[in-house]
Amino acid sequence: MSVAELGFVCVYFGVLAVLSTYGSHRYRMAYLYYRHKFHLPTPKAALASWPKVTVQLPIFNEMYVVQRLVDAVCQLRYPRDRFEVQVLDDSTDETCALARAVVEKWKAQGIDIVYVHRTNRQGFKAGALENGLRLAHGEFVAVFDADFVPGTDFLERTVPFFVDEKVGMVQVRWGHLNREFSLLTQAQSILLDGHFIIEHTARNRSGCFFNFNGTAGVWRRSTIIEAGGWQHDTLTEDLDLSYRAQLKGWQFVFLPDIVAPAEVPVDMNAFKSQQHRWAKGSIQTARKLLPTILRSALPFHVKREAFFHLSNNFAYPLMVLLAVMMPMSMFVRFEHGMYQTLFLDLPVFLAATASVSFFYIATVRELGLGWWDRLKYLPFLMSLGIGLSINQSRAVIEALLHRESEFARTPKTGSEGSTVQRVKKAYKGRRTWVPFVELGFATYFAASIWYAALHGIYTSMPYLVLFCFGYLYVGLTSLFDFNRRRQVSETVAGAAQPSV
Repeated sequence: MSVAELGFVCVYFGVLAVLSTYGSHRYRMAYLYYRHKFHLPTPKAALASWPKVTVQLPIFNEMYVVQRLVDAVCQLRYPRDRFEVQVLDDSTDETCALARAVVEKWKAQGIDIVYVHRTNRQGFKAGALENGLRLAHGEFVAVFDADFVPGTDFLERTVPFFVDEKVGMVQVRWGHLNREFSLLTQAQSILLDGHFIIEHTARNRSGCFFNFNGTAGVWRRSTIIEAGGWQHDTLTEDLDLSYRAQLKGWQFVFLPDIVAPAEVPVDMNAFKSQQHRWAKGSIQTARKLLPTILRSALPFHVKREAFFHLSNNFAYPLMVLLAVMMPMSMFVRFEHGMYQTLFLDLPVFLAATASVSFFYIATVRELGLGWWDRLKYLPFLMSLGIGLSINQSRAVIEALLHRESEFARTPKTGSEGSTVQRVKKAYKGRRTWVPFVELGFATYFAASIWYAALHGIYTSMPYLVLFCFGYLYVGLTSLFDFNRRRQVSETVAGAAQPSV
């Protein structure tokens, strides 16, 4: 083996080692979760009186869900003289008329509700929230995205925690209205459940920083102001504000037992757009705040968790690099008679992948589901994470290169359960080159599987198949969903044309 080939193999194992470190961090999350599982947060005292609360509803082109959202929020149980609703609408389509109509309906029923429309979208969602805060009268501010349907007791169960003057934000867990819609929505639901049930609980109850998720939470107004307000120099204004507020000493509370149901994306391109925004925004936030956090006087365990939390998406470019190197490493070692070294991949891969399995098995167990329900989605979850790596790597690189992009909304359909209940006009997405690269990687791994089968290299087969399926599924589904949306859009546009 030449020096170059030896160096290549060493880099390959180095990439595996770093990925294993990030993967193994999930074990720590699970450990912290079980250690603090029964440390349930409770209000320190009873409220002397209900404070004034403003509920902000930032929306942009949400024609299928805006009425459902406003109806749900206006039915929240709370003293009506202490309750205000702001519909913060940046829409450019039929949503404007629908939102105005539902606002007028509830205003006629005595709800203190206002409709605020902007035409420039400056700052996107952060700009809308910032603009609404200037007009708000509440001491506390709740935020809901367009696809949420909060329970009527949401404010009654969250506001009492602010009796502690150190508490600046209360976040509740997301539910999933359309979990049963497809395999993709099932997978997304499990991923989000892991984030909320395990990660949020572990971070919050162990004294580490955790973040407001942009919706289904309540802020103390003075916390937002002291932390510097809503800023729009990142795509994750919620993560950015959360860390700035906690750096100021404010405490956050996470309530996993309170669930605010919402809709997860029903097609692959919407899901990828959402994940791209979250990944890019988290790296932008890391670039902005991580140096300050690491230089601060915070305890080491808080700094360590903040580092892993904010830098976690760096694992995606490493995964793409691993995907390129894995078949080549297999070929080099086999051709040089180093077949036995292929067994060295196993413990390192297990460190990276077994942690994912353990993490999500724990999540599903906490949801009270059986063993089959815990296990049957795991191969798909791992393949989906691999398949997303090119999309997410693009987001990380854009953030590192300071490449600006607008806040891309996640299309909502109003779907619940296992069906979309009416025909939808698709919000048309843009075609990108990413699916073609994903399919190129799938072809590369298909050829590697053929080579491994031909030469009896069975130790590498499970990983090759996992990578191949992940890239093939994500790439094909992206192209299929884009073409389907385009056809629906063209059909609706054609139907709208007057007959001659």
